[in-house]
Amino acid sequence: MDDLYINKFIHEKARLLILTHLSSTERREVTFNDLKAALDMTAGNLSVQLRNLEEAEYVRVIKVIEDRKTLTKVSLTAKGYEEFMKYLNNLEKLIRSIRE
Repeated sequence: MDDLYINKFIHEKARLLILTHLSSTERREVTFNDLKAALDMTAGNLSVQLRNLEEAEYVRVIKVIEDRKTLTKVSLTAKGYEEFMKYLNNLEKLIRSIRE
């Protein structure tokens, strides 16, 4: 059990919700507004958490112009996916060790 590492950065509720949604969606990119609605988060909180995830290189945030409006799109990076899978695997190990 000493080798289990729970990534506290990912474990924070808002970031965990974002990464879970991005890793489970069929779309490669999700718009900021779709993410905000799906997770029932405020724009401010979502913006802050996305910035944190972007700085950690877990997500990619791009802004594009569509129909004269700025559209923010978010996608999971390869690093973000890998770290999220490690996080899930370690949680599974922890749960198994408790049940045994």
